[in-house]
Amino acid sequence: QVQFVESGGGLVQPGGSLRLSCAASGSISRFYGMAWYRQAPGKQREFVASISSGGFTNYVDSVKGRFTISRDNYKNTVYLQMNSLKTEDTAVYYCADSGERYWGQGTQVTVSS
Repeated sequence: QVQFVESGGGLVQPGGSLRLSCAASGSISRFYGMAWYRQAPGKQREFVASISSGGFTNYVDSVKGRFTISRDNYKNTVYLQMNSLKTEDTAVYYCADSGERYWGQGTQVTVSS
């Protein structure tokens, strides 16, 4: 069993930046990959980004060039650097293993002027 705890969300103006962190209670090396998802009000949860154990990354088209996912296996932490934020990025952001077996509780990101 492993637990994920997200942090770093908050209120930011359009064009601003935030860095989300996902701290795991155990080793993340056990997973093939890690991922971030988000769920906006009234919408289904959607994939945002993933990173494999080998460092390969994948992004949903809407965040390419603005978001960067990274991982620190020594700290058992996954990050999501979000730049040039838009109002449509407003959502609760969740981290999970790539098999979607374990999920964090989510952190709210609100982009508003």
